Amino acid sequence: MMNWSQLIKNLLLLAFLHLSVVNINAQTGVLKGQVRDAYTNKPIPFASVVIFNTTTGTMTDTLGRFEFRDLDPGFIRLQLSSLGYNSLITEEYNISQVRNTSVQIKLESATESLEEIRITASPYAVRPEAPVSLRRIGIDQIEKSAGANRDISKVLQSFPGVGSASTFRNDLFVRGGGPSENRFFIDGIEIPNINHFATQGATGGPVGILNVDFIREVDFYSSAFPAGKGNALSSVFEFKQIDVDVDKPTFKGTLGASEISLTTLAPLSEKTGLIASVRRSYLQFLFAALDLPFLPTFTDFQFKTETRIDDRNEISFLGIGAIDVFEFNDGASPTDENKYIIGYLPVNNQWNYTLGTSYKHYFENSYLSMFLSRNHLNNEAIKYDDNIEEPENLNLNYISDEIENKFRTEYTARPNQWTLNFGAGAEYINYYNRTYNRTFIDGQPSEINYKSELDFVKWSVFGSVSHPFFDNRLTLSGGVRMDANSYSSQMNNLLDQLSPRASLSYMILPEFYFNANVGRYYQNPSYTTMGYRNTEGDLVNKQNGLTYISSDHFVAGLELRPNDHSRMTLEGFYKLYDKYPFSVKDSISMASKGGDFGVVGDEEVTSTSKGKAYGFEALYRTKTNKGLNMIAAYTYVRSEFTDYKGDYIASAWDSRHLFTVTVNQTLKRNWSVGMKWRYVGGLPYTPYDEDKSSLKVAWDAQFRQYLDYSQYNTKRLEDFHQLDLRVDKTYNLKRMTLGFYIDIQNVYNNQSAQAPELIQQLDDNGESIVVNPDAPLNQQRYAMQELNGTSGTVLPTIGLLIEF
Repeated sequence: MMNWSQLIKNLLLLAFLHLSVVNINAQTGVLKGQVRDAYTNKPIPFASVVIFNTTTGTMTDTLGRFEFRDLDPGFIRLQLSSLGYNSLITEEYNISQVRNTSVQIKLESATESLEEIRITASPYAVRPEAPVSLRRIGIDQIEKSAGANRDISKVLQSFPGVGSASTFRNDLFVRGGGPSENRFFIDGIEIPNINHFATQGATGGPVGILNVDFIREVDFYSSAFPAGKGNALSSVFEFKQIDVDVDKPTFKGTLGASEISLTTLAPLSEKTGLIASVRRSYLQFLFAALDLPFLPTFTDFQFKTETRIDDRNEISFLGIGAIDVFEFNDGASPTDENKYIIGYLPVNNQWNYTLGTSYKHYFENSYLSMFLSRNHLNNEAIKYDDNIEEPENLNLNYISDEIENKFRTEYTARPNQWTLNFGAGAEYINYYNRTYNRTFIDGQPSEINYKSELDFVKWSVFGSVSHPFFDNRLTLSGGVRMDANSYSSQMNNLLDQLSPRASLSYMILPEFYFNANVGRYYQNPSYTTMGYRNTEGDLVNKQNGLTYISSDHFVAGLELRPNDHSRMTLEGFYKLYDKYPFSVKDSISMASKGGDFGVVGDEEVTSTSKGKAYGFEALYRTKTNKGLNMIAAYTYVRSEFTDYKGDYIASAWDSRHLFTVTVNQTLKRNWSVGMKWRYVGGLPYTPYDEDKSSLKVAWDAQFRQYLDYSQYNTKRLEDFHQLDLRVDKTYNLKRMTLGFYIDIQNVYNNQSAQAPELIQQLDDNGESIVVNPDAPLNQQRYAMQELNGTSGTVLPTIGLLIEF
């Protein structure tokens, strides 16, 4: 058995020895930018620009431009102020000594009354429409977070309300909602899924697609969603990419925990810049080393161009895509667990992409934004009995395409301290599904064999308004959104999906606030559910009256800003769900599905389930000028949905307790250290049905256990906790930046118990044992045994970053 503690010591010793033999001259970087009005895009001259928490500053010139030279590489913020504008503290910028860092900063005009209370600029996100439930995540947190390995989904687990089910997946359960209830936007363009090997019909997966070299910051809404961002019930994520105004080509190579990548920034013309990357995984080697029975491999790409046509017009293009390939590990040890997994697991291959463009035109005191995009997911899965590829052994053959073509336009204005935003959107959807699957239903072997093609249109209108009152002590915000589509008469009336929302923020004291929000939100059922057909070709769920899912949110809390680098919040939340799809086959709410690989939603449902999720969150964040960045977050959450009797029972995401402490500390000589300790309450699970599972005809239909849904979620796993550590070191060479990190997940090797599974007993020849071979075929049973597995292991990673 590997001695992990000795390995860790050797890695750390190697790092310190490397430091002692390398002689490096200090290098510096350049930050240049331009300050503009947020609504007119006009340059702001003579604005004060100060490096936050320092005395180093400058003024913008007549064109709003500024520049800092001889900056130490690393992360910095800027503090800006100008007469007639609200002060601003920016997000973090990553200063590099290899390339100049260019930024565009927008300031909002301030009230004209000199008697009104001046609100101190905060380094944390503050928005009138979302005074609660909004967290901003900076690039320093993403780059250096322990246990995350530059995977944004794992970074998000440090924040309140965010749960997870396992150590090897990126499913996000926000405030008791399932992984199908989240939406992701990059520079205003919606991305259906941000993970490789995505679960179709949900949003989870094992590894993130996004390259963090592109990301400047992330806004995470767990309620109070912007009116322009629809089709979400639990969370909205807005990823904002870096500015790509560069003066010379630069390159960055990264060797991470699961992939190797190459990123380039380059000027394409005087007004256009490009950032592009390609990544290739080596997960197959890691999985082989861990003796896992399957070997996944992925490749992804990402690019963005940005063109500032003139002071009134900007346009950008972006693209992101992935190719995911899966194969079995023939060299895996023939353990009972490996044989069981290989026995039921299909070969699953995927590819997907999103291409989009955004255009912005500025008027005198407002601007118009337009977004056009297309995304496509292709998902294939095939399974043969005993993995012998013969026609008579075919058990599953699934192929599906989801294509969305989207257009959205928004108009934003700021007349007399009123902030207005309104717009409309349209989408054309194409869905295709070809499914063959042997199964076992109602005590009989059966086949699911259908082909489905579906085309329909979605449309939406939305608007919001906000305004400060009583000398800026009170800020009120209200909005409304309406959605509809042409799928059925149950969904084609905008008024049936009327989604109002309102927020307030009241300043009790200059550093103490009361915040609240109430809103109703709607989400379209998954395309797999909308496109499901029976063997006669009928759209079963359309006939069952399938409709939009709704969720009413009630949130209130207190916020304390004790100083200019800390924030404390306490929020209570209550969510009520209605018309959630209910599984006819399993008699459970579809709200509890979607946390595993494969496809979710392709079955008969009725829009009859109700649910509720409630609890509270406590958050403390601080970022000091001595390099300390800390997040401490606790969430108590209950999540319950109705069963076939209408009784509320715990959902699959009812973790109850979530507690995370994340600490990053910057040290001298370009060292930094970080840790994350996470405690997750045990999730409920459903015990297996041994009587049904042991039937030969039932087992041979899916080669794995059946759950006893009459005892749905009556069992609960043990609580789990894990400690991750990370050490970073950066060397600034003459024409190159060299960085490395050591990331150790689950340092004390805590094992997370998994739900017990039922597997076949095998004889000495590896054959299944039939306990009653003389009985009729439909009564024969396999000899079974229980498999009690665990997940979690010490996982050290060495990462290397080279920029030149």
